Amino acid sequence: MFEIRIDKLVDKWSGSIEIGVTAHNPNSLEYPATMTNLRSGTIMMSGCGILTNGKGTRREYCEFSLDELQEGDHIGLTRKANNALHFYINGVDQGVATTLTPQVVYGVVDLYGMAVKVTIVHNHNHSDRLRRNNAILRALSPEGTPRRPPGATHPSPAPPVHPPAPRLLFHPNCGQKAAVVNEGRTALRPHATDDFNHGVVLSARALRDNELFQVRIDKMVDKWAGSIEIGVTTHNPAYLQLPSTMTNLRSGTWMMTGNGVMHNGTTVLDEYGHNLDRLKAGDTVGVVRRDDGTLHFFVNGAPQGPAAWNVPPNVYAVVDLYGQAAQATIVDEGEVPPLSGEGSDGDSPGESPEGSSPGGSPSDLRFHRLHGANAVITNGGRTALRQNCRSEFNDAIVISNRALRDGELFEIVIQKMVDRWSGSIEAGVTAIRPEDLEFPNTMTDIDYDTWMLSGTAIMQDGNTMRNNYGCDLDALGTGARIGMMRTGTGDLRYFIDGADQGVACSGLPPEVYAVVDLYGQCVQVSLTGATGPTDNSLAPGAPPEKACPPPSPAPGPCQRFHGRCGQNVALGAEGLGAARVAGYCHGLVFSRSHLRPGELFEVRIEALDERWAGSVRLGLTALPPGQGPPGPPALPPTLLDLPAPPTWVVSGAEVRRNGTPTRHNYGVSLDRLAVGNRLGIRRGADDSMHLVVDGQDMGPAATGVAKNAFVALDLYGRVTAVSIVSGGGGAEPGPSHSPSPTHSPSPTCATNALPPPPGGDGAGGDWGPPTFLGCHGKNILLSNGNRTASRVSSYNQGLVVVGQPLPPGRLFQVQIDALNPQWSSSLALGVTGAPPGRSPLPACAHGLKRPAWILQRRGVFHNARKIREHSGPNLEALPAGTRLGLLVDLGGRLHLYVNGRDQGVVAGGVPTPCYVLLDLYGQCQQVTIVSEGGDGGGPSGDPRTRGDMEKADVVDGVKESLCWAPPAPPQPCPYQALCARFKDLLLLPDEYFAPEPRRSRCFCEGCERGGGGGGDPRDPREPPLPLGWCRFSLRPKPRLEAGGWQKWPRAYHGTSAGVVRRSLDRGELVPGPWSLLSAPPKAEPPSPAHPRSGSAPGAGPRPPGPAPLVLSPALGYAALEPFAKRVQFREPGWPRARGAQVAFEVWVRPGSFRAGPPSLRPPPSLDPPEGLDPTQLEWVTKEPGATVLAGLLVRVD
Repeated sequence: MFEIRIDKLVDKWSGSIEIGVTAHNPNSLEYPATMTNLRSGTIMMSGCGILTNGKGTRREYCEFSLDELQEGDHIGLTRKANNALHFYINGVDQGVATTLTPQVVYGVVDLYGMAVKVTIVHNHNHSDRLRRNNAILRALSPEGTPRRPPGATHPSPAPPVHPPAPRLLFHPNCGQKAAVVNEGRTALRPHATDDFNHGVVLSARALRDNELFQVRIDKMVDKWAGSIEIGVTTHNPAYLQLPSTMTNLRSGTWMMTGNGVMHNGTTVLDEYGHNLDRLKAGDTVGVVRRDDGTLHFFVNGAPQGPAAWNVPPNVYAVVDLYGQAAQATIVDEGEVPPLSGEGSDGDSPGESPEGSSPGGSPSDLRFHRLHGANAVITNGGRTALRQNCRSEFNDAIVISNRALRDGELFEIVIQKMVDRWSGSIEAGVTAIRPEDLEFPNTMTDIDYDTWMLSGTAIMQDGNTMRNNYGCDLDALGTGARIGMMRTGTGDLRYFIDGADQGVACSGLPPEVYAVVDLYGQCVQVSLTGATGPTDNSLAPGAPPEKACPPPSPAPGPCQRFHGRCGQNVALGAEGLGAARVAGYCHGLVFSRSHLRPGELFEVRIEALDERWAGSVRLGLTALPPGQGPPGPPALPPTLLDLPAPPTWVVSGAEVRRNGTPTRHNYGVSLDRLAVGNRLGIRRGADDSMHLVVDGQDMGPAATGVAKNAFVALDLYGRVTAVSIVSGGGGAEPGPSHSPSPTHSPSPTCATNALPPPPGGDGAGGDWGPPTFLGCHGKNILLSNGNRTASRVSSYNQGLVVVGQPLPPGRLFQVQIDALNPQWSSSLALGVTGAPPGRSPLPACAHGLKRPAWILQRRGVFHNARKIREHSGPNLEALPAGTRLGLLVDLGGRLHLYVNGRDQGVVAGGVPTPCYVLLDLYGQCQQVTIVSEGGDGGGPSGDPRTRGDMEKADVVDGVKESLCWAPPAPPQPCPYQALCARFKDLLLLPDEYFAPEPRRSRCFCEGCERGGGGGGDPRDPREPPLPLGWCRFSLRPKPRLEAGGWQKWPRAYHGTSAGVVRRSLDRGELVPGPWSLLSAPPKAEPPSPAHPRSGSAPGAGPRPPGPAPLVLSPALGYAALEPFAKRVQFREPGWPRARGAQVAFEVWVRPGSFRAGPPSLRPPPSLDPPEGLDPTQLEWVTKEPGATVLAGLLVRVD
């Protein structure tokens, strides 16, 4: 047997590994580009076929395709004594490939396409076999039996005495993307940034009663959602075919995932304990089965209570390294309490990993021995420098060896700089211990527990929270001193050459480490050893111990608003005030930390706007403000639209959970609040939520509130401004910290302009004239005040980036000035979410791996991967003089403009802020930015840039188009409006339909040609678009599992308008008087297969049992007249009646339907979906609940 294992694949290419034999001696072979090009003595398996001497001899050799194999799969081959060649996939013989194998052959592997790395597997290496086909290989192998099966033979009586108990280890049989190392004590996903699942590992032996199985999270990645899952299973790991994730197993399994518990893949406890998705590196999780059959979980040694009962004995522990969890190590019971006791790297708040004591002098501050890849620590830990400073500009982060004490100054002096790069030193603090920090390229890439000063911007967790701070680090030169101090009140202050620059941010946790990023021009720094000035933030009568107590279950730092908020919100007074500055919605704000039991979060109403109805909404949510939904747009317009996790909201006099009313006439109606009223929320010790109005408790509004819930407040309708006034929730009001946002010095509190986007650089209404950034491709020459870019040589290295972020709703345009026909291809343009100047630009736009959306030719590329075709013209064919534009609307959708005309949405989910980039590639030789005073605001441009708005569109200087909705198309589609009017005639409740702007999309000829319809781009792998119809998206039933049904096959069901309401009420298709079910059955001659078809003439149809539902994957067939009954309706002012048809777009559960030939003659114009057999146009199902409604389709004559 010659057998290999696939170790690494990439998803850039099509095709994959090929394997076979050749009679050619490798020492004398002239190797071709691919082995299937060899025309003699070669037999290869490619895909699922066999090629002999480059020609296909067997098209369908086996049911497996080599192109579909994953990392960890095995492929083998052997030549039998009878000259027959057999291939093996994961140990399974695929049969005879050919009987004409030469006598002497060599094994051949072609690392083609996706295949990058393989390893030869020897037959005696059973651990490799275990990784894949366990059920086939291990069930027949005597070596596959577990070493120590306690209780396997005699489950009832206790096994013989085993003093001491065997040490708990991981079993070598693990998920295909996992590996077990460190003598079975550590499990990891080696390629954690490439895959998020297939990381299941089990204990090597069954757990004994009351035996704790506990692991420590060693490593995490921040690319995925979700994290570690832990539990137990009755399945023996030696025989188990491991699933992609353990919650997919449907028998004998109990798992804790997030803060819930699942049994056999079904949730049995919704809010059980600490949320595992919020754990960090160094935290521990454990599981134990008690002798009474109860299952208990532990988080950081704290019991979470019973999670399951009647769990059988002899269960194996399970750890699923899912999502962010990349590595875990088993911790013995004796190792549990002192996690800090490993080696010299202590966790004690004041203890230095280098051996310094908390009581030492300030001179014990050093740089930690752990640092970035390009950093070097010298001079006894007092000096840090970046090596290869002229070829490397980042990866040089250094961190202090211990946490800073309150009022302690950490000061450095810049000793060396180079003028090669843009940007310079960045400095700040982090709550991440050096041992837990995975040093990124630059510290502003960290998205949690980090505060940094970059240039003049204060950044928290990678997002800009404040601009134009008192100093500019990019302007400092050699000899300048930079200091950082955390005051006793939790404020961060910076000092430049000993001068206090003021408070940069507030609410820092007690234990933070100083961080310095030797970025760009800054090459070397040293500690000065200065003790610094006295902490003036501490009043004489308020000692540090009372100003900010050490971490304990008591309330900690002051409550403030989180920096992540709705797009119409401006925060002021250092996070103590919030104001809605436009519109009536998009006013969500959150507390910076979760609400502790018994803690009151109270705000005062500061301003009202009587033009609007509705009022403030207040509640608790389990959604951490820093996470939010996966991907932009970040926050919904109102609190009632906030997605899962659970949210409890008081709106008016109603209490709602996840948008569903649970209580009416609760307390005082919030609609009656006036300026000066105080509104608060308290979380009780019994997990209840209480509303407090002007100090009066309204009683419990909800029970069973999730642990670690955050306050969520919606500045909706009348209420436009609030400030935090709770005693434990804010600093004492005073002249320097006014709680009212109207007195805040922040310029963003103006009420006549939209605030800058979160994390932006003040790119709101005062977006200056756009210019190209000085950091560009090496073949670019800028002129005309950096508004013209020319490529002066070659065909690439022509990337340019606009230095100013693109505000939402602002149209950016460039004109193609010159083309060079010597080259092929042409201009590419798009946007990126990464601030420019942070890293060198690649040779072309496709080299951008960071968040980028690029348009080239007719394709749309996201992070160098093509996602769709756009509806505009081919960018390669545009002549000189053409104007190209980009606009990101308020919904985060990217529009392409050509000569001032909107070509429609080309991509969705674009973040704010974003930066325009252009690639002067191939023929494109020169471009110039078109001034906004020129042609940029034509009639088809953004409505806010037009000068023909009527007076009704402007209220007190604020245009309504800026309030909340995405910019509407200049001219709405009349056919879409006609279909919407017919839908309104059906009197269907809005609750059945998806919220705007995803509610409707028109597929008429005009919208599809112009890219209109307002919808997001569809995946090209989905079924063909329903051309000629208008689609109204439906909400799925709440009880459905999230996302699973979206992988089901899609089909259409023609029906009648009279049946639509009943189907929506039930959430699935139902038979009706005009549905397909009532179509008269097609007469068939009597036959043995239809024994009742020869019944007496005149006998009526026999009453059916469960009525079958008939669907079709082709909308043209499902819309035939007997199925989709045409109805007549008359519109006022229209001289004649119109005809209309309706149909449902549904997902159908696999295996629940039978596909067969059509019972009606399809029209000649019917074009079945690609790859569909025309003889299988009709799908029939009788199973209840087999369909999920996706959309309502309407077609009007």
